[in-house]
Amino acid sequence: METGLLHLHNLLRWVILVLLILSVVKAYTGSKTNRVFSPSDKKTWLFTMIAAHTTLLLGLYQWTLGRFGLFTFVKPEGVSMMKDPTLRFFQMEHPVMMILSVVFVTLGYGMAKKDVSDDIKYKKAFRYFTIALVLILIAVPWPFRQIGRPWFPGM
Repeated sequence: METGLLHLHNLLRWVILVLLILSVVKAYTGSKTNRVFSPSDKKTWLFTMIAAHTTLLLGLYQWTLGRFGLFTFVKPEGVSMMKDPTLRFFQMEHPVMMILSVVFVTLGYGMAKKDVSDDIKYKKAFRYFTIALVLILIAVPWPFRQIGRPWFPGM
């Protein structure tokens, strides 16, 4: 079960990235073209938030009960979490940055429900979604990093 949840968490990264890039593009083009805020924008931002929250829940499970989980992983004697790059990444850096990115995605979607002008909605949502995208790109264990995961689950 743990491997399946990890693969699902890994696969959902691509869903989030596609939806987040789409949300950033919609927010940017909406602010630059003075477009009227549409229900399709709100739906795209909603799906982005749903995917982010679902992935966050899977990630929190992995963080607490997974292979490197806080409650299941026993560090070898004399090993410091902050000196081991893998432990530091999966127990500290990755969860903190991903929680922050989900907060920014939620703030971006929250702009869809605000009673402000469309230009302000698009501009603020663009900022929030861009910050979330940058945090996610930094915090994902890409295959080319020392602590990387494969591009797709099971590879």
